Amino acid sequence: MSDKSAAPHADVAALSFEKALGELEQIVQKLEGGNVPLEDSIAIYERGEALKKRCEALLRDAEARVQKITLAADGSPAGTTPLDAG
Repeated sequence: MSDKSAAPHADVAALSFEKALGELEQIVQKLEGGNVPLEDSIAIYERGEALKKRCEALLRDAEARVQKITLAADGSPAGTTPLDAG
């Protein structure tokens, strides 16, 4: 058994979006099932919060990189603009 008491959510920062989301979905299923003791539910919920924040941060980073291609009058690519520029 690994010791997670020193930094219980330190590993979350290294997870990909897909892995963090998958683990978060498993946590939601466990909590919705209602068969988890209270203390375990609290620990699982806290991990879920850390995973949620990781997913949100990764999504913000991805959105910041997404760009929309602008086209010149002849239809050729003319450059890029931020996705939310209009």
